[in-house]
Amino acid sequence: MQADFNRPVLAVDTGTSYLSLALRADGETRLFHQEAGSRQSELILPEIRTLFRNAGITAADLGAIVYAKGPGAFTGLRIGIGVAQGLATPFDTPLIGIPTLDAAASLPPPQSCILAAADARMGEVFYAWFDTLNRRRLSDYQVGRAADIRLPEGCAFSDGIGNAFALENRPPFAGKPDMPTAADFLNLAAEGGFPAVAAAHAELLYVRNKIALTAKEQAERRARP
Repeated sequence: MQADFNRPVLAVDTGTSYLSLALRADGETRLFHQEAGSRQSELILPEIRTLFRNAGITAADLGAIVYAKGPGAFTGLRIGIGVAQGLATPFDTPLIGIPTLDAAASLPPPQSCILAAADARMGEVFYAWFDTLNRRRLSDYQVGRAADIRLPEGCAFSDGIGNAFALENRPPFAGKPDMPTAADFLNLAAEGGFPAVAAAHAELLYVRNKIALTAKEQAERRARP
């Protein structure tokens, strides 16, 4: 499928505790970015309707819908992709999934070895290494203890980004705790490099198979050095 960025484009990010929405129409980007906690499912459709109304469009006018595909909060990601698919399906609107860590890595100026790391709860972080000068990912998407993160072979650290850098047990590298908004996902999609697919073929990026730890596993993890 082919996205049409000459038409309005909506971006949806529900992978963190924030509800982040961006609508680009007629050269203007409207952003809703707010801490929502467990209210994402309650707020997302009314806020999208508000964005549409303010821009004078409907879902039928969209040339693409961009969504955060993870890794991130399991329930939030499911809400986001579900709404994106629901808006896209009646009009055969293309969907573009952007990995959350790729969006985070796009925030600093282009550099050769950026660590993007996000809070994964349960004492772990999601992370990956990027060469944004050459638009390359240098590692797999991974999940694990921040203290266990290592530089890729032959890589000289240049920068770090993501909310994992605000944690008490943060990665052993320098970094800013910023996370992307939906507008950043939209910008990255417009640059190309991420495929547009039909709503039925949209997928999420799961790095962790387990959503929660048992009480015994939590106690064991707290006891680890």
